[in-house]
Amino acid sequence: MDSKSLAMFYHLANALHFGRTAEAFYVSPSTLSRTISRLEDELGCTLLHRDNRTATLTAAGEQLKSFAEQQIEQLSLLKLSLNQQQAQLKGKLHIYCSVTAAYSHLPPLVDKFRQQHPLVEIVLSTGDAADALPQIQQQQADLAIAAKPDNLSTSYYFHHIADIPLHLIAPTIPCQVQQQLLASSVDWSQLPIILPEHGSARTRFEKWFRTMQFGKPNIYATVSGHEAIVSMVALGCGVGIAPEVVVENSPVKDRVYALDIEHEIAPFELGICCLNIKKEQPLLKAFFDAIGA
Repeated sequence: MDSKSLAMFYHLANALHFGRTAEAFYVSPSTLSRTISRLEDELGCTLLHRDNRTATLTAAGEQLKSFAEQQIEQLSLLKLSLNQQQAQLKGKLHIYCSVTAAYSHLPPLVDKFRQQHPLVEIVLSTGDAADALPQIQQQQADLAIAAKPDNLSTSYYFHHIADIPLHLIAPTIPCQVQQQLLASSVDWSQLPIILPEHGSARTRFEKWFRTMQFGKPNIYATVSGHEAIVSMVALGCGVGIAPEVVVENSPVKDRVYALDIEHEIAPFELGICCLNIKKEQPLLKAFFDAIGA
C-alpha cells in the first residue's frame, strides 16, 4: 500500500467524487478507479459503493479513512523534521478567499509571511466566501480565509482574525423597494430579498427572519458572493444581507444603506483555516508562526 494510493483514497473519502479527486491528482477517473480496486484487492474488502461519478464509504472504507489520516499526518511530520534542515523554505502556498478579503484582510497576513520566507510562491484564488471551507476540504487550497460555521468540523484548524458585523442593506435610489420600506408598516413577507446561495450569512438571516416571525421570505434571487449582493441591492432589486467590510469596500457603497432592525443579526467570526491534518506541514506551520497563530 503506497503513500500515493493512500493519499488518493483519503482525498476521495472526503470528496466522495471521482472526478474531483482524479483532477486533484492529475490522473484519469479510470486510473483512480483502478487504484481503489487495487486497495480493495489488497485488503480483501469493499471500500466504496460507487456509481459513474460519486461514491459512499463502506464500514471498511471508514476504517481505512481513519488509518490514512494517521499515516498522512505521520508522513507530514517526517517531512517537517527533514525540511527543518533546509535554510529557507521553498514551494507554493495556495490561498483561497473572497475578492473583498483579498484586499481587506489578506495583505498584512501575507506580508508578515513573505518577510520571513521570500522564496515561497503565493498562489491566490478568489471566489464566493461560502466556498472557502469546501476549497480546503477538497484540497484545492492549502489555506482559506473563511467565516466560521456554528458547528465547525474538528477536521479544520481555525485561527481567528476578526468579528465581522452583518447588515441588512437597502437601496438609496428611488425604487419600489424604497417605497415598501417607507410604508408605515413594513410587510417583510412582500419585500424582495437577495441572499447568498449558502454559507454563514444566509444561515444567520434565516434564523433572524424566523425569530421575527415574518412568515416566508420573498426571495428575489440567490447569488454567489457578497459583492454581487451589494451590487444587486444598489440597483434597487431588493433588500440583501452583507458583511460590513464588503459594503465598506464596495464601489457602490453610496447607493446602499444599513437598515435599522430589531434584534441585530449576529456577526460571524472571520479566520484563516486549513485542514488539521496539514497544519504541521512546513509551509503551513511557517505561515501560522509568521502571523502569530
